[in-house]
Amino acid sequence: MLAEPAVAGSAVRREWTRFTPAQRLARFAVFLFIVLATLTALRTVDIIPEFLTDAPQQMADMLTRMWPIDFAEFQRGAGRAMLETINIASLGTLITLVMALPVGLLGARNVTPVPALNWLAHVILVTSRSVNSLVWALLFVAFFGPGPLAGTFAIAFRSIGFVGKLLAQSLEECQPGPIEALQAVGAPRASVLLKGFWPQVKPAFWSIALLRWDINVRESAVLGLVGAGGIGVALQNSMDFFQWDRVALILLMIFAVVVVAEIAVNIIRKKLI
Repeated sequence: MLAEPAVAGSAVRREWTRFTPAQRLARFAVFLFIVLATLTALRTVDIIPEFLTDAPQQMADMLTRMWPIDFAEFQRGAGRAMLETINIASLGTLITLVMALPVGLLGARNVTPVPALNWLAHVILVTSRSVNSLVWALLFVAFFGPGPLAGTFAIAFRSIGFVGKLLAQSLEECQPGPIEALQAVGAPRASVLLKGFWPQVKPAFWSIALLRWDINVRESAVLGLVGAGGIGVALQNSMDFFQWDRVALILLMIFAVVVVAEIAVNIIRKKLI
C-alpha cells in the first residue's frame, strides 16, 4: 500500500506498508465470495463433460454443412425478410421517440418538479427496461398475432426505458442559467423547453436516438424466432429444416447489416452533432 505525502506540494515519497488485518480480511472475503459465486454458478449451469469434449467435432460438422452458402436464398425471400427487419427497427425507433419524450420530461426533476409524476415516469422506464425484447414480442404476438406489427411494438416498448432514462438524465444536467433567464422575463413553459432545454440536450438526444436505432437493428433480427416477423422467421425455418447453407447466408446478412448500420450511425452522428 502506497503512503500519501505528508505535506501538500512536497515530493512524493514512495513508502510501501503492509495492509492492516482488517484490510486483509476484507480482501480475503471478496476473493472468497467470487470463488463461491463462481462454483455456485458452475453447479447451476449443470455442465456435461461429454458435450464439452464433443463440441469441436459438432462445430466442425455444422460449419461443413454451411458450405457452400446458398446465395440464391436471398432472391427467394431472405432479402425481403432482411428489409422487413430494418423496417421494424426503424419504425419501432420512431414510435419510441414519440412515446419516450413525454416520459423523459416527466422523469426530469428540473422540468417536472412533482415527485408523484417523477415516480410514475421512473416506474414506466424501469418496467420497459426490465422486460426483454423477446418477452415483449411474445406479448404482442399474443395481442396482434404473428407478424411485423408485433415486432415493431416490441421494439418500441423495449426502447422506451433506454431513451427516456437517458433523456431525463440529459435534461437534469442542463445548465440552469439560460432557463432561469427565460423564466425571469416571463417566457411561457413551451418557450423555456424549446429555447432553454432543447439547445442543451439536442446533441445528446440525437446520439441517443441513433444509438437506440443501432441496437434495435440487432434486436429485431431475432424477434422472428418467436413469430414477430423479420429475418428471424427465415432463420428459424431454415434451422427447423436443417438447411444449414441457408442459415449461413442469413447469419452473413445479419452480420453485414449490423456492420453497415454501425458505419451509417457514425457518419450521421458526425453530421448532426
